[in-house]
Amino acid sequence: MGKHTFDIPGISAVPALSTHVFLLRGGEVLLTRRAPGAAYAPGLWHAGMAGKVDPGEDVAAATVRECAEELGVRVRPGDLEFAHVMHSQEGAGWVHFFFTCTRWDGTPANLEPRKHTEIAWFPTGRLPEDMVAYCRQALVHTLAGEPFSQHRTRTPFPAR
Repeated sequence: MGKHTFDIPGISAVPALSTHVFLLRGGEVLLTRRAPGAAYAPGLWHAGMAGKVDPGEDVAAATVRECAEELGVRVRPGDLEFAHVMHSQEGAGWVHFFFTCTRWDGTPANLEPRKHTEIAWFPTGRLPEDMVAYCRQALVHTLAGEPFSQHRTRTPFPAR
């Protein structure tokens, strides 16, 4: 068996982990607009909740924590439905976990106004044009029931 090396400039062998939630009600999805001064994707619409998984934290706990911090809603782990995972080689590399949620306690609110300028509900069939590319891709795959995709990777998926 051959030995693999991971010395490609700018690409980490260990991608960072993130979690995202698409809150769904009826035929709508909640999205968050990033602030104009945001370091990444300023002014673009993003998943309703997105955040990094802290070291030692599991993805479910991170998701519950981020929903409370960013949107002020209480989500129980059992209310989360795994929807999609994406491997992205954007930046240093990411594995993004996406969940959908149709039950939560509280009313979604923008609790991080320095990071986000607004939150809004959109019909799932009419997403905003000015949306972060990987989030749009994940949401489209999620709505189609497709659990995996890749973003900015060298290998086309599915390989044909």
